[in-house]
Amino acid sequence: MIEQIRKHAVVIAGGGPTGLMLAGELALAGVDVAIIERRPNQELIGWRAGGLHARTIEILDQRGIADRFLSQGQIAQVASFASVRLDISDFPTRHNYGLGLRQKHIERILADWLCELDVPIQYGIEVIGFSQHDDGVDVQLSDGTTLQASYLVGCDGGRSLIRKAADIDFPGWDATVSNLIAEVDMAEEPELGIRHDTLGMHSLGRFEYEIRDSKIIYANEGPIGVMVTERQLRTSGEPTLDDLRNALIAVYGTDYGAHNLRWISRFTDAARQAAAYRKGRILLAGDAAHVHPPDGGQGLNIGVQDAVNLGWKLAQVIKGISPDHLLDSYHAERHPIAARVLRNTMASVALRRPDDRTKVLRDTVAELLEMEEPRKRYAGMMSGLDICYDFGEGHPLLGRRMPDLDLLTAHGPQRLFTLLHGAKPVLLNLGEPRGFHVAPWKDRIQLIDARYASPWDLPVIGAVDAPSAVLIRPDGYVAWVGGVAQTGLIEALTTWFGPAAAS
Repeated sequence: MIEQIRKHAVVIAGGGPTGLMLAGELALAGVDVAIIERRPNQELIGWRAGGLHARTIEILDQRGIADRFLSQGQIAQVASFASVRLDISDFPTRHNYGLGLRQKHIERILADWLCELDVPIQYGIEVIGFSQHDDGVDVQLSDGTTLQASYLVGCDGGRSLIRKAADIDFPGWDATVSNLIAEVDMAEEPELGIRHDTLGMHSLGRFEYEIRDSKIIYANEGPIGVMVTERQLRTSGEPTLDDLRNALIAVYGTDYGAHNLRWISRFTDAARQAAAYRKGRILLAGDAAHVHPPDGGQGLNIGVQDAVNLGWKLAQVIKGISPDHLLDSYHAERHPIAARVLRNTMASVALRRPDDRTKVLRDTVAELLEMEEPRKRYAGMMSGLDICYDFGEGHPLLGRRMPDLDLLTAHGPQRLFTLLHGAKPVLLNLGEPRGFHVAPWKDRIQLIDARYASPWDLPVIGAVDAPSAVLIRPDGYVAWVGGVAQTGLIEALTTWFGPAAAS
């Protein structure tokens, strides 16, 4: 019996937040996509990431699913640099805060969304190899079967098999320090909270917690989550309970009777980034494309944002709307964003070194970040609200995230983000109604006539002149700003949403 090879437009290796978000974006565009995940089920062992930054919450709001996360997390000011908390409550966004929510819950909510979109997730199977050719990619799975796809996307983490098999370089900086992270029972009541000492930074806390007045209040019982810096750098070998006990004794003078280890892992401050996010029909996103220390909680967030940048572009290429080279803009836009994250996390690690001279420097940086301009600059960077893709000279909005305006349309009041729920681009006309004639793109974009009377205010840069019209990509970034003359509009439509359709 000849095996029938299954076909999908896109196969995603990895069912973490990045892979799940990318699958959702493709499904919204009507693209056949499947996820291959090596874990046996949706259950996630370990704590992993702990929340969402403001821009990620906005992105989820653009798809109409932000409330699902907000209802299960805890709102707080989470943006920080070098352990200095950065308040964004005065930023002009509906979501001028972060969200405390464990990665296991983030993944569960995204997986439920994908179930509604009929996206298949295959658990307990791993991509073990692939071969790409002019027409697609043959993907070999650990169960002996083969999938055929137009594109394969590696969302399979920092040790990405997809990246390695594609022979994509992963340059960067080697580790200088290692940390153990674990969940364990303790016979003695430990000292909960964060500690800094000559070894580095450590923390003890319970999985269940509340945030009150920006302070973490842990539950009174339950297993203890441990993060402890090791006395000596270790980058190989699986960590053990004895390793954890020894590390605790070195820091706290006791291991608190640690027993019943639920899970343990090691992470370091290594920082690396893929030299290319694309090689033919192979693409990388999330940790497969960039790894860095967890300082600032940025990893999961920029992975989700990678997915939203890539999804609509990949969908348009697959559907023949846009030429293949549109995918090159994915690397061009997202590589600099991750490179900046690598820099700021390495700086943060350097500033938390335990020697006295570094402490003086850290205190100096903390003083600077109390000032208005530095606070806004760094808070915008850490929250993702300051991202500006380089689309050339023009209005300050160009290349930035579109604010969620309260619009008045012919159908009544409407939030701008609701127009993006289906991941379809918007040409927003704020001038005279029916002033735009874009018939060749009528099936690809939404043309909305609306009014907006309030001031325009952007995070970090402040007030900007009110535009007459803006072209908004499915990921929420402004691709064109103009007026009645419509100068450059046809070029922008062609660049981002394909050549004009034949009349």
